Amino acid sequence: MAGPVMIALVGVDGSGKSTQARALARRLSATGAPASYFENAGGRPLWNRLARALGRRDGVALFGRTLYPVVEATVRALAMSRTVLWSRVTGRTAVLDRWTWCQCVIMAARGDRGARAARAAYALFPRPTVVCFLATSPVVARDRVTARGIDTEELAHLRALDAAYRALPEFGTFVVVDGDGDPDEVAAALDRVVSPLVRR
Repeated sequence: MAGPVMIALVGVDGSGKSTQARALARRLSATGAPASYFENAGGRPLWNRLARALGRRDGVALFGRTLYPVVEATVRALAMSRTVLWSRVTGRTAVLDRWTWCQCVIMAARGDRGARAARAAYALFPRPTVVCFLATSPVVARDRVTARGIDTEELAHLRALDAAYRALPEFGTFVVVDGDGDPDEVAAALDRVVSPLVRR
């Protein structure tokens, strides 16, 4: 028996993943296709706030270069496990804000060790029905991150993230959506991708 439809939104920080994923879940539910939003993050803003409260620069400085990716990958794995369990129990369409590739990409962009191990471990998670990559220029992404006032991003890091996504072996199977556009235009593009996949 096939599992529930899983729609993943991935992209660099500031690409609009969270905003668009929440809105997509609401639109699907409103049109008769019950959907749930799931954030599958590694907890970076939380670790950074904790680090600053303890007088450290960020989460990496708090945990160290070796331990930090382990903490981040574990938190993300727990979030994804919850997502899979809840979506299978309820049968609702799952709109995923980030998925397995996001951890591999951020580890590659930072130059962390253990990226292969994380990728092997994450292979246990199901592949989403469709993966939408919100293609956003690093400059636009940086400006959006700055505007939301929760965190900051260096332009070089955003460029490294974008390059790492595009270097993924699976990237050719992703649906590329222009994330630089007006939010309504991005939403419309996502609707065109998703509509044939869900039952109403």
